[in-house]
Amino acid sequence: MSASAAKVSRKEQNSNHDGADETSEKEQQEAIEHIDEVQNEIDRLNEQASEEILKVEQKYNKLRQPFFQKRSELIAKIPNFWVTTFVNHPQVSALLGEEDEEALHYLTRVEVTEFEDIKSGYRIDFYFDENSYFENKVLSKEFHLNESGDPSSKSTEIKWKAGKDLTKRASQTQNKAGKKRQHEEPESFFTWFTDHSDAGADELGEVIKDDIWPNPLQYYLVRLCAEWGKGWARQQEPLLRDEGYAAYMSDGNEGRIFTGNSHVTFFPRRGEALTENTVHFTASQ
Repeated sequence: MSASAAKVSRKEQNSNHDGADETSEKEQQEAIEHIDEVQNEIDRLNEQASEEILKVEQKYNKLRQPFFQKRSELIAKIPNFWVTTFVNHPQVSALLGEEDEEALHYLTRVEVTEFEDIKSGYRIDFYFDENSYFENKVLSKEFHLNESGDPSSKSTEIKWKAGKDLTKRASQTQNKAGKKRQHEEPESFFTWFTDHSDAGADELGEVIKDDIWPNPLQYYLVRLCAEWGKGWARQQEPLLRDEGYAAYMSDGNEGRIFTGNSHVTFFPRRGEALTENTVHFTASQ
């Protein structure tokens, strides 16, 4: 085919396509309108589902309360439960300086309360024994969403004892001119109570409400279970060698903890599991 013939052919094809576009433009517009109508129905059902889910969540929040209360009573029997839980949580521990940990040793109870309309916010209460840092028995922080969806927060004013304001110490440490320390202390955990700059992106509040509060035991047991597993292996090592088995234990970097309903499972190596009731081994080569 000649070059001129090819040009004519392409021109005819383009002309045909233009005609097809013209004849289907009305149909396309009608299809778009129908899609919009269907999407509106989907959105309506999504809103209805959200309302139903909210009702169910409100119902089960009430049903959970006696169990949360029972759990708090049992936790109260374990010394340093909450400070251990916070130290073992990777995101929270990153916010803890040494003196924060000392102060949190006086923390006896944590409670998370979602407001009646769950979408409107929640409150976190921290209960403390008498301590050398502040006068308060309870420190609280609340998070609210107004009708237009704008977030806000408010909290208890911490009544620090003389010379014990950890937020000022952290600020003074960070503001020292000149040299940066190689291992700089994090901003004080207690600064969180006075920070209301961006309530809609308060990661610590969300972590406590959505991750720690539903099951704090899983974080309390992390270190305890790892220590138990390593101790057990040390005790059994001679017997295992005699039987021709080698226990695969964690070096502290590979280990992960998972908690189930009835036991704690320690995963030292890929594919191997060590639990309170059962131990899996790999035969030595």
